[in-house]
Amino acid sequence: MSTLDGSLTGQGNYFEDFVVGQRMKHFRSATIDEVENNYLTKQVMNTAQAHWNEEAMHGSPMGEGRLVFGLITGSMTVGLTSQDTAENAVAEVGLDKVRFRKPVHHGDTITAYTEVLTVDESATHPDAGVVRFKHWGRNQHGDVVCELERIVLVKRRSHWKARS
Repeated sequence: MSTLDGSLTGQGNYFEDFVVGQRMKHFRSATIDEVENNYLTKQVMNTAQAHWNEEAMHGSPMGEGRLVFGLITGSMTVGLTSQDTAENAVAEVGLDKVRFRKPVHHGDTITAYTEVLTVDESATHPDAGVVRFKHWGRNQHGDVVCELERIVLVKRRSHWKARS
């Protein structure tokens, strides 16, 4: 895909461009800081002390330091893939099989990867098709920290290119 070189937009992310089995390492990575974790964790009232209480984590088998809320890890993973997988999305259809494999702490850097699982016609949108992706995020040590499947309704170049 042309966006893997770091350009801001790509031409290779319409429905017709995705092929089952295709794999991508996404260009950008992101470090999760204390701001993301504190704000969202408190917004959703997740009161687990592992997210809020530094003292409670001393000597923890989950590692030193507060844990990043899993939905932040998942959101960061999906966000890092979006330039290459959903830039031409008509709709986000669903998330499935979300798994958090290893703890993430403040300061960990996430890099995202994708495999195209299915590419299907849409029964209701002739101008788009349905793509199922498997996304995973790895930390700076190469450990998989998050896995999920994402279903996206993606524009067909044949219907949308002239409008872009």
